[in-house]
Amino acid sequence: MTTLLKAPRYRIRPASPAPAQAERRAAKPATHPDDTLFAPQPDLLMTETAAPATEVTTPQDLARDAEIDAIRREGLTGRQLRLARRMAEKHGLATTSDFDAVRQLRKAGIDPLVRSNMLDMVTRSDGAPPAAGGSRALTTMPQTALPQTTGPTRLLAPEQRAEQSHMADIQRIQRDIARRRRRKLMLLWVRLSVFVGLPTLIAAFYYTVLATPLYATKSEFVIQQAENPAAGGLGGLFSGTQFATSQDSIAVQGYLQSREAMLRLDSSLGFRAAFADPSVDPLQRLEDPNSIEAAYRIYQKNVKIAYDPTEGIIKMEVSAPDPKVSQAWSRELISYAEEQVNHLSERLRADAMSGARASYDEAERKLLAAQDRVLQLQEANKVLSSEVEVTLISSRITGLENQLSQDRLALAQMLSNPNPNRARVEPVQRRIATLEEEIRLLRARLTEDGAGGRSLAKVQSELVVAQTEVTTRQLLLQQAAQQLETARIEANRQQRYLSLSVSPVAPDVASYPRAFENTAVAFLIFAAIYLMVALTASILREQVSS
Repeated sequence: MTTLLKAPRYRIRPASPAPAQAERRAAKPATHPDDTLFAPQPDLLMTETAAPATEVTTPQDLARDAEIDAIRREGLTGRQLRLARRMAEKHGLATTSDFDAVRQLRKAGIDPLVRSNMLDMVTRSDGAPPAAGGSRALTTMPQTALPQTTGPTRLLAPEQRAEQSHMADIQRIQRDIARRRRRKLMLLWVRLSVFVGLPTLIAAFYYTVLATPLYATKSEFVIQQAENPAAGGLGGLFSGTQFATSQDSIAVQGYLQSREAMLRLDSSLGFRAAFADPSVDPLQRLEDPNSIEAAYRIYQKNVKIAYDPTEGIIKMEVSAPDPKVSQAWSRELISYAEEQVNHLSERLRADAMSGARASYDEAERKLLAAQDRVLQLQEANKVLSSEVEVTLISSRITGLENQLSQDRLALAQMLSNPNPNRARVEPVQRRIATLEEEIRLLRARLTEDGAGGRSLAKVQSELVVAQTEVTTRQLLLQQAAQQLETARIEANRQQRYLSLSVSPVAPDVASYPRAFENTAVAFLIFAAIYLMVALTASILREQVSS
């Protein structure tokens, strides 16, 4: 922020202004901002009474006024007029205004509007003016010149002395401001060099010279699920998409990024020994090979696994100091992922088989219980089959009723005689009564409980229910057997499998470190830190100063 300093200017003016001073005030332009920057304040003016002067206008004065009017019409800027005044003062010309300074310089053969060397401002010792056209040649003094007598000392007017003092103060302030600006700019460059440039150079030196080159092997694989022809509904809709295996992919990704995978890789191919080698730079070297946590941090930085949920692809990048080692590590991790997928499939198959087996065993147990119930009813009622018993009793009743009908017809024929034979009628009557009693007992056996046991209707109803339950259990057992067979077939078939889309290939050029990118990132980080600290310090300084 630029600070404008205001310096008071004192001007002594007579009670009645002289024509030259009035002419200078009228000729001084007021539209340029530089002329009003240090304008005298009304309260700082000092007046001095003087005797009024009487001047006579001569033809020389009229010619001078005409020349000044012509210069005024040229439209010179305030800066050009001030430059002309300073050059007139350096040449010892007594001027009454800025326009008069331009007039006298031109009469002396000096163009005040041309930027010339300071050597042009040196006058010759014989008092001759410089050559016209603004010659830059230095005027030499003849060796035979004698010392000249100085003329009378020309004193400057009080207004001119105040103007010179005022300009000297302004120049001193401007030099001080410029000096402070240069000092602050130099300090800024020093701070930037120390806090931003030097750390960036150190980072660039490390990435280009000291950092151990790492070779990255990239591979891609996807976990797919076998399509089930019997699947329907939403299961069949998503069976062939990545939504069916997203959980398995996330599980495999988590396993490959776990400590268990790191320990298996170390036991198989020596992961910790590769990074504990002294040829690895100190920032990437494993200082303590026995520390699992330190090895796991290096494992996380050099084994990068990403899962793309939109495509269902698992992308893996393995970095190692040697390209062959990087390729071997990548293949080993892919084998771990395939084992994990097979393990998930085995658990799924075991769960399906255990469920089908439990359902079959339960159906078989209930079927045996229903059959035992039927057997108990048959033994308790001494009935093999209720339907057979009903058929036998019904056939006996039918036979007895037929015989009863015949005996009744015979009895009616006998009783139709006027004098029936009692010896023949009575046996027929007794036989009819016996048949009726037998038919009644058989019918009662079908529907009524007796001393001989329960009614055949109750026995038949219980046997029918028991036999129906046996039939139902047999159907359920058949379904359970079919489900068990289906589960066995699905268990023998691979449910999920790992498909390798991009095989790991050993690189021949180091992938890391990326010197330019890492150096640019380091520069941005250091610059951001410096900017935040500088802004914080500036805000705190302003708050404290206010």
